[in-house]
Amino acid sequence: MNIKNYTSTVDTSRSMAKIEELLVEIGATNINKQYENKVCTGITFLLFDMQLQQTLPFHLKAQVEECFHILWKDVKRPRADTRSILLHQANKTAWKILSDWTEIQCSMILLGQAKPLQMFLPFMYDMKTSETLFDKVTSGKLNLLPG
Repeated sequence: MNIKNYTSTVDTSRSMAKIEELLVEIGATNINKQYENKVCTGITFLLFDMQLQQTLPFHLKAQVEECFHILWKDVKRPRADTRSILLHQANKTAWKILSDWTEIQCSMILLGQAKPLQMFLPFMYDMKTSETLFDKVTSGKLNLLPG
């Protein structure tokens, strides 16, 4: 398999801590984690946008379930514990990929190659509906795409 970090050994808590550290470096505040069944599913944070002169909420989600399904496709002969082992690996992989992606976005911001809103716009978060801008556009609730 040629997927980045699919065999990552980095613990999810280390990847989450790295994401938080990177977000703080670009000025994020109120960084919070969301949990389901004692497993962290996402990170929500606030960023002040200088151009708009307002604080905006964002939500990053590790796509663990989607990652699990891709990893599961490679399993030839599952054992009794294969599902739990693979779910644990999918959690590590998804968070490590999100950490690497966040590092690149934040590096571009810190080097003046991009603005925070430019890098995180799809992840702008509506706290009332628990949806990102991307969620709203792809569900048809917000029509921003041509045609």
